[in-house]
Amino acid sequence: MQNLTRIDDPALLIESGVYQIDRTLYQYIEKTGTFKAPQYTFRPLAGEKKKGDIKLNHKALTTRCYAVEGLSVNSYVVNQQSQQLSLF
Repeated sequence: MQNLTRIDDPALLIESGVYQIDRTLYQYIEKTGTFKAPQYTFRPLAGEKKKGDIKLNHKALTTRCYAVEGLSVNSYVVNQQSQQLSLF
């Protein structure tokens, strides 16, 4: 079992980190919204049952989001929906 640390400050979010939200593992994608009403977008990791991105506001982030220590994702993958090119 991995150690979980509650995210109290959104500045602690990193794109290569793994986060647990409602017992599902996610990767942090981006911050959107306004200065007064920011939204934080997360994408489920491959192999999770949930497939869609979720957006959390600041309050939901600080109450539902936990950083999973010891796990990280490869941030060099640009887009999972890219096409593979082949040379003949």
